[in-house]
Amino acid sequence: MQVATIISRVVGPDVPVRVIGYDGSKAGPDSSDIAIRITSPRAMARLATAPGTLGLARGYVEGEIEVEGDLYELLAAMADVTLNDIPRAERLRLARRLLPLWVRHRPAVPDLEYRPPGRLHSKLRDSKAISHHYDVSNRFYEWVLGPSMAYTCAVYPTETATLEEAQAAKHELVAQKLALEPGMRLLDVGCGWGGMVMHAAAEHGVKALGVTLSRRQAEWAQAEIVRRGLQSLAEVRHLDYRDAPESQFDAISSIGLTEHIGNAQLPGYFGSLRDRLRPGGRLLNHCITQPRTPRKATDPFIDRYIFPDGQLEAVGRIISAMNDAGFEIRHEENLREHYARTLAGWSANLDRHWEEAVAEVGLGRARVWRLYMAACQLGFERDNIQLHQVLGVRLGEQGESGFPLRGWRRL
Repeated sequence: MQVATIISRVVGPDVPVRVIGYDGSKAGPDSSDIAIRITSPRAMARLATAPGTLGLARGYVEGEIEVEGDLYELLAAMADVTLNDIPRAERLRLARRLLPLWVRHRPAVPDLEYRPPGRLHSKLRDSKAISHHYDVSNRFYEWVLGPSMAYTCAVYPTETATLEEAQAAKHELVAQKLALEPGMRLLDVGCGWGGMVMHAAAEHGVKALGVTLSRRQAEWAQAEIVRRGLQSLAEVRHLDYRDAPESQFDAISSIGLTEHIGNAQLPGYFGSLRDRLRPGGRLLNHCITQPRTPRKATDPFIDRYIFPDGQLEAVGRIISAMNDAGFEIRHEENLREHYARTLAGWSANLDRHWEEAVAEVGLGRARVWRLYMAACQLGFERDNIQLHQVLGVRLGEQGESGFPLRGWRRL
């Protein structure tokens, strides 16, 4: 069977995309501006053992599959195609046809694919998983994320707001929900490059401590704190959230950490945050979620290339875990459309700095990021994933919350 015909069956026969094989074969409409070009038989060999998205992703990362045209548009055209759409009998026939190619080439798993060693969600394994993704290159992240260095969903106040304006709006929204005031103490767990820590200190006079498992994030953030003259109020430490100070804080923000915690660890996670809050203290949990109760494992490409050991829960699970840990839930909102816009902004930044990014981290890793961000943008747009902020409070001894009848300000 011709290469283009095989690939066309994998991506879906009705997808309006041209497929061009290294054997000269073609499939799909000639009029399409988007094409998948198979440049090596090694790409076909990968499909023998990983006939779905993981096999295609491996081929793309290794340069055995090229995309002509816009990658996001290609993924949008393929969005409704999954491996489950291919009957099991057809998958077996496909694997048998490709087996000789696999025997001949036996392509190794790409070096960029990572599965951390050790016990799941132990401190050591979590540290290795975080380091794999975040300790890539601060310069690379500066090109992708922009000046804010905020690697979490922005909040767009208007249709025309820039990415930087939206990231500042996100930090301010968190500050308002937490009712931050001068002199308060904030703990920001999984603080990234310290954006929330510095915003709380500079804009609200809060004494803010951030902790992150990424050494490079902590080094960058602490240097930036000094550069901005905020060291009397702000600090970022290279530290596991489980080892954060146990003294009672006035507020805690968790922006993009829960995805790394794991379902079984959620009770202990939220319990440890509750114990670090004074009565009346608030927690704002901001995390990616599944749109409904998960019925399948994490996408293998995301798990092996982006967030090893990551696990997304439905928002109901997050709320229940917070509630059971002793938080009264006061507010919740879904910001998935904002994350789609955020990812589009990051993708545009990567495209603008493509040559520098490739020189800094290599073509394979740059391709991983291009594929990951385009796929996730589509996922948020199509409601395959969501982003929720959940606000909780540790009540006082008499059940007092400190909330006004409406809004966030403290009584």
